Amino acid sequence: MELIIFDKLKTLKSNLYLFLCLLSVLFMSCKNEDQKRIPDVPVYFEVNFLTSYPTFRNSQNDTIVITKPVRTVDRIGYGGLLIYSDFFGNYCAFDLCCPNEVNPSIRIFPDETGHASCKVCGSVYDISSGFGNRISGPSAWSLKRYKAQVYGDILYISN
Repeated sequence: MELIIFDKLKTLKSNLYLFLCLLSVLFMSCKNEDQKRIPDVPVYFEVNFLTSYPTFRNSQNDTIVITKPVRTVDRIGYGGLLIYSDFFGNYCAFDLCCPNEVNPSIRIFPDETGHASCKVCGSVYDISSGFGNRISGPSAWSLKRYKAQVYGDILYISN
């Protein structure tokens, strides 16, 4: 009797392990399909709240658009950077390249409503949520996101 229970537990443990492995592969493989649309290029940019962008700290529904590196160490992604501060003072960053066009010179443009749109294909994206999801238009992809973290008086954008 104990041998049967032990064998069933062993089989259950093996099945659970296999299930968890398959589940983790599934999450890793479809995790950021939208993010793969635009090529991966280095991203590193610092927003200094004391010197370069003093009004951006504690701003709400505000944007910074970076189309050219400011310093030699800056890496601004594929099409440039769109840095956004939401209504709660949280920061997020996106690549300026429209994921439908995948051309670094075709960029999205933010507006005062928390949306960004592509003037070529007409796709509109929600940047106010911090996710860059498509709202309307022909694009089937979300905007490419980058990490935005505040340490002291500097907002670091990276990938």
